[in-house]
Amino acid sequence: MPELRLENVSYSYKGGNGKALSGVSCGFSGGVVSAVIGPSGSGKTTLLSLMAGLDRPSDGKVLFSGEDLATLDLDRYRREDVSMVFQAFQLFPLLTALENVCYPMDMKGAPDAEVKAQARQLLNSVGIRKKLYRRYPANLSGGEQQRVAIARALATGAQMILADEPTGNLDTENGKRIMEILIDLAHNHGYGVVIVTHDPTIAEASDLVYRLTDGIIVNV
Repeated sequence: MPELRLENVSYSYKGGNGKALSGVSCGFSGGVVSAVIGPSGSGKTTLLSLMAGLDRPSDGKVLFSGEDLATLDLDRYRREDVSMVFQAFQLFPLLTALENVCYPMDMKGAPDAEVKAQARQLLNSVGIRKKLYRRYPANLSGGEQQRVAIARALATGAQMILADEPTGNLDTENGKRIMEILIDLAHNHGYGVVIVTHDPTIAEASDLVYRLTDGIIVNV
């Protein structure tokens, strides 16, 4: 199963304007839904960016399955090992729901028929039915867009999902459904799911909770 670990990680803002993270050590593994909670400005998004390899720590190490991200091909790492789900969905507006999910597999050069069959299966797995396949994001509800975004994340083949406020733009019922999907992916399919959020209900539904305050993390 996948594992992400941070060992004594600190991150300083460019220009010397203080630290976003200070001496953070924590771990996330497959089969577990982990939540990192904290107020705005606590360092949550910076933490997620470091785990995704979008930024590099000022000090310390970020390890994926025991390997330091500093030694890895980060483009490949983001294509194959980790996948992100965003609060604002980040779907391609000119691609249909089906085409959005096909995109990561198309980029790998998989056969077209195989790609479409897999995309349909992934959309079905998150509750998106055939009648919605050809709709563009603007014609989908927020909950439907987030389900498509999760299906697209799964299409990469990555086993570690990093989610930034995945229910932040959704109503209570749709937020609950998205959490059910993420919990199922972890508990029944072995994915590692890491959610950064300020929502206490997500923390209550998670298996492991860290609290981040002023760049310092503690296990709750």
